[in-house]
Formats: sequence, structure tokens, C-alpha cells
Amino acid sequence: MSKPRVAILGLHLEVNAFAPLTTRRDFEQLSWAEGEAITEGGRAGVTGLPAEVPGFYGRMDATGEWAPVPLIVIAAPPGGMMEPGLFPEFLSIARRRLEAAGPVDAVYVGSHGASRSVEEADTDGAVLAMLREVVGTEVPVVGTLDLHCNVSDRQAELADLLITYRTNAHVDMRERAADAADAIRARLAGMGRPETHFIRLPMVAPSVTLLTSGDLPYARAMREAARLRAADLDLLEISVTGGFVYSDIPKCGLCVWASARPGQGAKARSAAEAIARGLWEERERFRMNLVSIKEAVKEAVVTGEDASRPRMILADVADNPGGGGGGNTSAILAALHGAGAKGVVLGVFVDPALAAEMHAAGEGARIEAVFNRVPASFAETFAARAVVRRVSDGHGVGRRGTNAGRAFDLGPAGLLELEGSGMLVVVGSLRRQWHEPAMAEMMGVDLGAMRCIVVKSRGHFRAGFDQLATDDRILEVDGPGMVSPMLSRAPFSGLKRPVYPLDLETRWDE
Repeated sequence: MSKPRVAILGLHLEVNAFAPLTTRRDFEQLSWAEGEAITEGGRAGVTGLPAEVPGFYGRMDATGEWAPVPLIVIAAPPGGMMEPGLFPEFLSIARRRLEAAGPVDAVYVGSHGASRSVEEADTDGAVLAMLREVVGTEVPVVGTLDLHCNVSDRQAELADLLITYRTNAHVDMRERAADAADAIRARLAGMGRPETHFIRLPMVAPSVTLLTSGDLPYARAMREAARLRAADLDLLEISVTGGFVYSDIPKCGLCVWASARPGQGAKARSAAEAIARGLWEERERFRMNLVSIKEAVKEAVVTGEDASRPRMILADVADNPGGGGGGNTSAILAALHGAGAKGVVLGVFVDPALAAEMHAAGEGARIEAVFNRVPASFAETFAARAVVRRVSDGHGVGRRGTNAGRAFDLGPAGLLELEGSGMLVVVGSLRRQWHEPAMAEMMGVDLGAMRCIVVKSRGHFRAGFDQLATDDRILEVDGPGMVSPMLSRAPFSGLKRPVYPLDLETRWDE
């Protein structure tokens, strides 16, 4: 075969159905690339493209000659459904570029897997259906997905192979894209289409129960999947995905699937069923308990006064922008300031108006810092006298965890020091979760000198902040927000019911 021509496209959006609609501007502010701009970013040292893109290019470049056929790759912060017209536009661009490119030998789809639009609930299935309409059934189509993806039966049927992240926090995105490249090379070398067995459990797991380290059932299931893959080369992939329940559609739920070499489908079925049974038997451990704001603040005060106590992290999981939260609830901020907790830094508080006031006042200015001057859902107004310690354009490059080596943008940003408590607050204009130390370090914050770090993040911070606090010093706090792990508080209407743990009587027939 001459140089194989491989098409590349991707849609990265984790949809929270209860959040404001995601607009084209949201994608443009994070990543919207078409044509050769994808190849340029895929081979650049630092890029704002999803990490899978350089991971895929790097592996394909290392394993032989090939001809990229880049179509479109877009990414936006987690948020609401794609606004009217946006997904049809994406799909139209992908189809038009693919048809104009002529025949391709394979397709790589690097998507998050939990997107949704106003017009289409199963956007990821619709992308695969479009691809099959254009390239037919014989051209290999391989995809990578976040482990918080929502997977439909249509996706499992249309793709040759779906490969998901194996770490949470997600630090293996490049590696999984490399696996996709290897799978495409194997298919082009003559390996037949893999045989897949797919299972969806009637269970929606709170995202904080889906860490891949420790002794929770999900972590053990991931380790068992790794053991089975290593023990039998016929097993090409075993995925265990927690889903993203806030998308509020029928395909939400914990899924297990295994893919095996042609003729070895029985092995795929056996592996998938064994892991699914184990998860179902331990379903009660997927119910969640969080620490109250009162208890969290009490521990922060003690930690600030007692230098012998290890540093701690408070995770404001319900207001995580990485799940569609606004990044602007003030309950924990107000409680810590009111208690006079010392050595505290909180971020990233998303408030464009306050950030603009900080820039206008300038570094060193004393201002009346009004958070949420116009209150919104879950986001109450809070005011305190403060000093503007730093202003910034918000541009930086990550150094650890999921954002290592990737460009990020907080929008106009800055650092406040609240008078009285001395509490530091990183303020930004764009919704970004705080999972990267550089977001505060570029403001002059010495995180190593802080006693308590408050992150508006669900779990990705664990990879970025692993050198700053041990797991036993991380408290997940029961604050207000639209991404609360207490699922009974969400107004679900689209989930397939019954589903555990919302419906404790749920049964599963294997």
C-alpha cells in the first residue's frame, strides 16, 4: 500500500443539560481547527488542541509513512447543549471536507464522547453514522473517548474499535490516541474487524466515585481490565466507562465493553460480563457522601493555625467548570473568609466583571471586591475589601497533570488578597477548572507556602496537585452547584429509568 490516507476529526464537549447552551464562541475561545491547522497543531511543541491530536500524530509519524487528511477538530469547556445550528454546521464541515478529500484508508475520531446538541441527543453516534455513509463499511474507523463518555449501541456497532482513557485524572490521553494509531496500522496491515461485546449497566455513577487509584470498585475494575488485556493478546481493548449523568439522556450510564481479534468474540463477552458483574455487585459503594462546608472550614481553620498539620485541599466539586459548573459559587469562599482561615488560596473564581474591575484598578489598588455583582443560579453575591495583588492576560502553559505542556487561557485574570483573612483568590473571566498549578503560580502564588488550597474542580486537580497534598488530606465538599455528586438534587428528565442509585429498587438481568 502507498502512504495510507487517514482522516482526522473530533468533537470535545462534555454536556451538562442543566447549564447554559454552549455557543460557537465557546469553541472558538478554546479550540476550533480545520484542515491543515490540525496537522500544524498536531506536530507543534505546545498546542491548544485536545491532547489526543498530538498523541495520534506522534504515533503515526513514528510507525511509518502516512498522509493525514485533517477535517475538523473542535473543543469547548464542559457546558450546556450545543446551540441550535452548531452541531449541523460541524457535521456539514466534516462531511464536506471528507468528500472533497477523496477516498481515505482509515478514519480516526478523537472525541470526548459526552456531547449533545439541541437537535441531536446522540451526537457521537451521528458523527459515526455520517462517516459510514461517506466511507462505507470496509474502511476502518477507530475512536478514542473520555472515560466520562456516554456510549450508544449505535456507536458500538458503527466503530471498528472504541478506546477510552484509563486514568482519572486523565493523564493518558496521548497514549490512548497512540493506541488508536496502532489499531489503524493493524487494520491496514490485514487484521480483520474486531469483535466487540457491549454492556450498559442501569447505573449512573457520581463522578467522584470514578477515580482510578485506591480501593473503590471502579479503580479495581480498571485494574482487572488491565490484567485481562495483559494476559491475553487476543483482547484488543477493554473499556470501563462511568458516563456523564448530567447529560440527561437515555444512553447515560456505566458501560463495559471488550473487543477481541476476529474469531475471538467469546473472549470479549467473557471479559466484559465478568467486569460488569463485579461492578453491579458493589453498586452500593457508588453512593456518595461529602463533607459539609461547616466541617471543611473547621479543618481549614485548624490547619492554618497548626503548622505541624499537613497541607490540605478542599474540592468544590459541585461548582466544577470541568463538569459544566459556573465556577462562581461563593458559599465556601464566604465561609472561609468569615472564619478567618489563614493560608488559604481559592481558584479559579469565574467573574468577568470583577476581573475587569481589577484590571481597571491596577496592581496594588484597594477595592471593594464584589463577587457575583449580578447573582445567578447557585451564585450568591459576596463582597469584601481586597487588594489587587496581580493582574494577568490569563495565558499560560500547564506543567503538570492533564494540562502538562498544553496552552490554557483564563481570559483577563488576577489575584486578590481579602483584607482581614489574608485569603487569596484567583479570579478569571473564562470558565476553566483549577486543575493546573500554573494557573495560580503565574499570579505569583507560592502554593508550597499555602496551608489550604480550594479548587473548583472535581478530580483532575489530583494529577496537577499530587505533590501538594496526599489523598487523606483532600476533602470533597458538599457545596452548592449544578454538578453536585448528590444526584437526587438534579432535575433529571431524560435518563432511562429505573437507574441506580436514583432508584434503589433497580434490577439488572445479565
